Amino acid sequence: MYRIGLMGGTFDPIHYGHLVTAEEIRNKFDLEKVIFVPSGHPPHKEKRRVSDEEHRYLMTFLATAPNPFFEVSRIEIDRPGLTYTIDTVRQYRTMYGQEYELYFITGADAILEILTWKDADQLLELCEFIAATRPGFNTSDIKEQIEHIAALYGKYIYSVEVPSLAISSTDIRQRIRDGRSIKYLLPESVEYYIKKCGLYMD
Repeated sequence: MYRIGLMGGTFDPIHYGHLVTAEEIRNKFDLEKVIFVPSGHPPHKEKRRVSDEEHRYLMTFLATAPNPFFEVSRIEIDRPGLTYTIDTVRQYRTMYGQEYELYFITGADAILEILTWKDADQLLELCEFIAATRPGFNTSDIKEQIEHIAALYGKYIYSVEVPSLAISSTDIRQRIRDGRSIKYLLPESVEYYIKKCGLYMD
């Protein structure tokens, strides 16, 4: 049985926290590869203006290019309308068939809201979920949610602590607006792209 990781996110911008998380989980779960899936038009981000999808795709491509086990997908960016995780996972399930196990990698914050996602019950059946947590995160909340989901659906969600998740896209965007350094928080190629395109200045 082959194992494929799907890592969803806005990646606005992608940073070392995302990359270390993907590599850590790839090794821990013996994944063939991790496919980064920049979101197209996620319904849960409508309250915040998200950068153009082409910028987010190119930054993710630049960041992941050095790792032969990483890929970037346009599957959500090219899909019209609002993009839902269930549609993405269904599409990958069709593409890879039953001989592959799919592992969806996301942040622990997202797992706390997963039961509000579209067709959450079907989503939990189609793939395994891995919740990446950071030091200092309230693990009691995520443990309670994992137990709740296990009781409801008989489905266990894996939880992995990743120290580098202290880095956040929100902090990087604020640093750029404030004129502070973002060096060593993300790959140089992404830093150069952000400066060249003048992203996150307003």
